[in-house]
Amino acid sequence: MASAAASAPPPPASLPRIVAASLIGTTIEWYDFFLYGSAAALVFNKVFFPDSDPLVGTLLSFLTYAVGFAARPLGALVFGHYGDRLGRKKLLVLSLLLMGGATFAIGLLPTHATVGSAAPVLLTALRLVQGFALGGEWGGAVLLVSEHGDARRRGFWAAWPQTGAPAGQLLATGVLSLLTAVLSDDAFGTWGWRIPFLLSGVLVIIGLWIRLSVDESPVFKEALERAESRRSVETEKLPIVSVLRHHWRDVLVAMGARMAENISYYVITAFILVYATTSAGVSKQTALNAVLIGSAVHFAVIPAWGALSDRVGRRPVYLLGAAGVGLWIFPFFSLVDTGSFGYLVLAVTVGLVLHGAMYAPQAAFFAEMFATRMRYSGASIGAQFASVAAGAPAPLIATALLADYDSSTPIALYVIAAAVLTLIAVGVARETRHRDLAQVEAGDGDQTAVSAAADARTV
Repeated sequence: MASAAASAPPPPASLPRIVAASLIGTTIEWYDFFLYGSAAALVFNKVFFPDSDPLVGTLLSFLTYAVGFAARPLGALVFGHYGDRLGRKKLLVLSLLLMGGATFAIGLLPTHATVGSAAPVLLTALRLVQGFALGGEWGGAVLLVSEHGDARRRGFWAAWPQTGAPAGQLLATGVLSLLTAVLSDDAFGTWGWRIPFLLSGVLVIIGLWIRLSVDESPVFKEALERAESRRSVETEKLPIVSVLRHHWRDVLVAMGARMAENISYYVITAFILVYATTSAGVSKQTALNAVLIGSAVHFAVIPAWGALSDRVGRRPVYLLGAAGVGLWIFPFFSLVDTGSFGYLVLAVTVGLVLHGAMYAPQAAFFAEMFATRMRYSGASIGAQFASVAAGAPAPLIATALLADYDSSTPIALYVIAAAVLTLIAVGVARETRHRDLAQVEAGDGDQTAVSAAADARTV
């Protein structure tokens, strides 16, 4: 059978190369995205919003940070549509060029002192381009790996592109930490902050070289050939229409699953730079180093969580992470409040390990929910629309709560509420780990296939 051939694992030498291509791209794109978040917490309030009160300036810089999330759903729609029509690889190359170009341009931006209010306007525009590109990157990267591998170890292999997030965080935080260590505050605020953004240009060249060397997903190529053989490409429904018709429940599950994962991550890695330095009396260098160590551990545990999801299922691992984050958030802030570097590292590291239990199986879990010809759209829409309500306002809401209540308690309750939403969403979802991604084509209008899709999502 053709589907069996398509679902067979690729030759041993090719899958690691495909994983490397996805990982290097996601690492670069997350480096660009997280670099902005860290800079928003540390320097943008002074460089682009110097006339504001320090905490208000931080809120304004986080507002431009949130704008990037607002563009991610649009990126998910556009990249998902063309990714389901033209293929995963082409769109991944485009997303990398857009993200890298916008980040490099931020490093060249004039500041408020030079051009006045035009500076934050230009910063916001480039942030929109970043968000648009990242909205299309994630879905394509995880699908390229998921659709090349087999179901038996899909959770493990698909988790590797997920390590691009902590790897990008590690790289961005590491560069910033090094610069703040070797430069004075004045030098860093004047010109040093530009260096990490300009480095993005070099990283993009490396990423493109690797990403252009891999083949298109065999599962997608077979689905496209099948559609073309029926001459249905021109008449088939738009992928977004098919997603909302056949997979609207799966989209809602994906959005709910993202709430605790997204909110907890940005509280632990972005807002913590504000909280630790303003409320716990910790230096910028100390806070950055704690996130650096936590991100290294996060990178290491994600493949392990993915492998565990292959053995026990996506849902149990995901539920463990959501419950764990909800239970850990009060101890997290208590440890940070001590001002001790050791306790700060412990707080961040445990939080990120628990976050990894959600983030690792997410790639395979979301990919397995949708049929091939609507998978890029479905996975991207579910993931990125949730980011508008979750990750986008998380540092902003946390900073506002801190300003209003001068306490971590409301912030902890905010994270717990997100954890409850995720527990409900994943709790009502079907287990997907045994699904053959090449078996079902629910998007081609064949009602038998639609029924098969529903059956294939159950264990």
